[in-house]
Amino acid sequence: MVSRVIPVDPFDLVIFGGTGDLARRKILPGLFRRFCSGQMPEGSQIIGAARSDIDDAEYRNMVSDAVEEFGGGRTCERGTLEAFLDTIHFVTTDAKGDGGWNELNGKMRPDCVRAFYFSVGPSLFGDLAERLHRFGLATPDSRIVVEKPFGHDLKSAKALNATLAQHFDEAQIYRIDHYLGKETVQNLMAVRFGNMLFEPLWNAQYVDHIQITVAETVGVGGRGSYYDKSGAMRDMVQNHLMQLLCLIAMEPPAKFDPDAVRDEKLKVIRALEPVDWHHVVRGQYGAARDAPSYREDVENPKSSTESFVAMKCHVSNWRWAGTPFYMRTGKRLKARTSEIAVVFKDAPHSIFGVDAGRHRNVLAIRLQPNEGMTLDVTIKEPGPGGMRLLDVPLDMSFAETLGAEAEEAPDAYERLIMDVIRGDQTLFMRGDEVEAAWAWTDPIIADWVMRNDVPKEYEPASSGPEDALMLMHRDGRKWREVKA
Repeated sequence: MVSRVIPVDPFDLVIFGGTGDLARRKILPGLFRRFCSGQMPEGSQIIGAARSDIDDAEYRNMVSDAVEEFGGGRTCERGTLEAFLDTIHFVTTDAKGDGGWNELNGKMRPDCVRAFYFSVGPSLFGDLAERLHRFGLATPDSRIVVEKPFGHDLKSAKALNATLAQHFDEAQIYRIDHYLGKETVQNLMAVRFGNMLFEPLWNAQYVDHIQITVAETVGVGGRGSYYDKSGAMRDMVQNHLMQLLCLIAMEPPAKFDPDAVRDEKLKVIRALEPVDWHHVVRGQYGAARDAPSYREDVENPKSSTESFVAMKCHVSNWRWAGTPFYMRTGKRLKARTSEIAVVFKDAPHSIFGVDAGRHRNVLAIRLQPNEGMTLDVTIKEPGPGGMRLLDVPLDMSFAETLGAEAEEAPDAYERLIMDVIRGDQTLFMRGDEVEAAWAWTDPIIADWVMRNDVPKEYEPASSGPEDALMLMHRDGRKWREVKA
């Protein structure tokens, strides 16, 4: 199987915050991999912009180190790292002042796609947007990419949308969520809407429940000051898990078109019922023998911020009436995994007796690690001794099935950046979608504050608080095991 690289037009990409951690770890190594794959057209240029007082040569050294450290050991058949570095420039720029903007404008070319990546804190979005227009860098076809967190609540998200709308049309704004760039997430749409096998069964008549799990083994690390003001609900549920739920629950769009897809996702968010307080579990990891507690990590001995959330919610529409969606996410858990599990109902009548009730079909979509899908089906256990049933997985691991092509497939940031250059907003959140997500999330957080809710402490390297297990057990269900 030969990988098909879709070309893009020559572009000028400016990375504000070009010396920051995200640029070093994800954006620049990802662009290098696209360069190696032949998807970065000749004549394109990448311009780092930050307050650092460095020149092109010093910035290229930084980019070279970033590619060596975070590039995944990729060999570049198209040319050398030096060829990629020739496309790199740097301009010292003051986001809140006037310094560097005229020089930056002088590097932009009139006949190229212009994209501006805001790899900075949301407090600078408005300043950058205003200066892009005031200094003549923005054109009617320019695109801006903004990173989460997109607001802290509904009020701040609306204010941020209004600020950006003063300078850019909605069609020019790309709100990036890297989860939507993962190969398996996009494959979810292909599996649902490209296979007659699944779509007729994708509803409350046949699906017992759906589980969405995003588990991490690491703690908050160096993000303590940000995370303690955010917590798992704002950092993960309001965006990443919400987007996964939308893709699972959405109706088939009329066509695979950016606004058609996002219209259907918005309908799901607006159909979410308010969550009762006893259907939400908050947790906070304690100390382990070789690792500090959450409160020690964030240097706040009285912190009541959650590092774990589990919840049960419902989508009030005809397709999903009565089918619960269980979501959980947390830090310092026993395994790093992201998975969506569609658990189908039992057969209406079993000819195999009571043993059959312990077997169910489950479609599991793995986002990380080892992206792929498995479908658990029930067969007869081999050997004599009667009809004994056994569950076996039909496994489609991308790395095994697609071989070298899977290994060379672009990661989430690579794919999404190229979509920005193409002008394809399908995998990016729209402003009304972000606001609807906050409108659903805010009351849950407000209820915690009103009840002075304290997160349940859980043991590191576990599956989270016991109350999260009971959330499922009360319904006669159980979480899929988070495997180490």
